Amino acid sequence: MGVLKLKSGRWQAVHRVGRAFAGSATFNTKKQAEDWLAGEKVKVRSGIDPRAGKVRVRNLLGDWIATREIRVAPKTARADRELLRLVSPALGALFVSMVEKRNVQDWFDYLRSKGLSRASIVRHRASLSAFFAWCIDEGRVVSNPVSASRVPPQLEERVEMKPFSLDELEEVYRACCEFRPELADIVLVAGWTGLRWGELRAVRVADVMQVPHMAIRVCRSQPEGNSVKVTKGRRSRSVPVADRVRPIVEDRCQSASVDDLLFTGVDGGQLWRTAFLRLIHWKKTGRGRRIHDLRHTAACLWLSLGVDPGTVQAWMGHESIATTNRYIHYLGTSADKAGLALLNQYGCNEGAMKTERTDARVEG
Repeated sequence: MGVLKLKSGRWQAVHRVGRAFAGSATFNTKKQAEDWLAGEKVKVRSGIDPRAGKVRVRNLLGDWIATREIRVAPKTARADRELLRLVSPALGALFVSMVEKRNVQDWFDYLRSKGLSRASIVRHRASLSAFFAWCIDEGRVVSNPVSASRVPPQLEERVEMKPFSLDELEEVYRACCEFRPELADIVLVAGWTGLRWGELRAVRVADVMQVPHMAIRVCRSQPEGNSVKVTKGRRSRSVPVADRVRPIVEDRCQSASVDDLLFTGVDGGQLWRTAFLRLIHWKKTGRGRRIHDLRHTAACLWLSLGVDPGTVQAWMGHESIATTNRYIHYLGTSADKAGLALLNQYGCNEGAMKTERTDARVEG
């Protein structure tokens, strides 16, 4: 056991337990090598076999996930399985005993480069932390390198929702009708039901319920390039069909069989976003909105017409009422409206007083 200087100028730390070779590592400075060797000694004194940690992260994840399947809730187990897909090549190639805080921070950068949001990275960080906690219990590592890591703040600007007003939605619908009326119908339905694009692509005629009122049962989604899966919240929901779009849904149900897709492209096949937007000239007719803003439109429309926020939460499929409250903040509360009425009343009174003073000067 010791620290040796190599011909290259770097320093190699060699760790032995008795006469048995336990491992080695090479560093740029002597201090780094000594610190690593001291850490290996701590592991031995703690009862950790250094050889137990000489397993690569990617090879050990499968064993950990197998234990999670029977120990945690199904939803947690599903989130943990995502690590098999999301662990970076660099992190997966490391021995579990060699993973440090900086490696975890590099992994966060890797996830961001893949387009994951900060909330998703926080969720996956929790899974990785649970993995290393299990490694500690298995006697493979002494400490959890994830504990000291911090997910960086969201650097990119958050995309703000830009819902249509009711009048705007009707104007956009009429504009789209000039190009493809059958696709314009889908725009209007999306603005009144709040279905996501993947849900619109996957809903079938059989999902339209007539009792006790017409509604669409949303139980599956099919994002483009993926197979059919459950909805984002992993729960089915029922969205009522308002009278404004009821004729559209009824007409499509009558002209198709129960197993057919409810909303299709112009050729009767599945919807594809690029073709859909091109055919209705969305760059011109969409007024700078995303197609997802039709979902935001539905939530704001419901709330503005007096639907209870809890009901809107259920129709939208939000897991938390906090998500629904975003729309309330966007629309403003009754207190905001009452306050504005007072301000406007004061402004009107001031305007009347000024008029009276002006009239008095003219008369004088």
